[in-house]
Amino acid sequence: MSRTKIVLAGEGGQGVQSVAKILVEAGYEAGKQVLYIPNFGVEQRGGVSIAFCQIADETIGEPRFAKGDIIIMLSDRAIDRCSTYVDENSVVVYDTSVCTKKPEIKCKEIIGVDANKIANEQLSARVFNIIILGVLLEATHVLELGDIKNAMEQALGKKFAAKPELRELNYKALEMGMGLVKDRAAV
Repeated sequence: MSRTKIVLAGEGGQGVQSVAKILVEAGYEAGKQVLYIPNFGVEQRGGVSIAFCQIADETIGEPRFAKGDIIIMLSDRAIDRCSTYVDENSVVVYDTSVCTKKPEIKCKEIIGVDANKIANEQLSARVFNIIILGVLLEATHVLELGDIKNAMEQALGKKFAAKPELRELNYKALEMGMGLVKDRAAV
């Protein structure tokens, strides 16, 4: 059975839960089995927001998992909180332009991306999470680009209709994120 276990973690306001929702919606629309467990509480006051996602070809037997296939860490506190979900088969992605430290974890691979810097300098701070979605898509190949774009249309369609330039901005952010990890093998 093909099952991908994903942990997304960052500070409240970074769009972690939005990325997770788009991801599982895309998986569902692609005919996959999906599961999404948000974990948040005080992140609106500066806490860590974590999303646990699973995407599989067959029924997902258990909702929780101890170790993830890919763990996205978007802040120093996310690194601290999510290191327990990493093992020697995990791929860890962290944002070098937000995190002041590199994850010191035994894992399959650690990938540093500067998504926040790219968002702020080249696009818009508002699409930082979409860059991360692109990184996740390219790193896992768990879904097709078209599936993600369709889910983005469902999630953001009203905003796109009101401001069509937002569609192009979000799609560009998605592609830039994918480009950050393009030359490596899938998880």
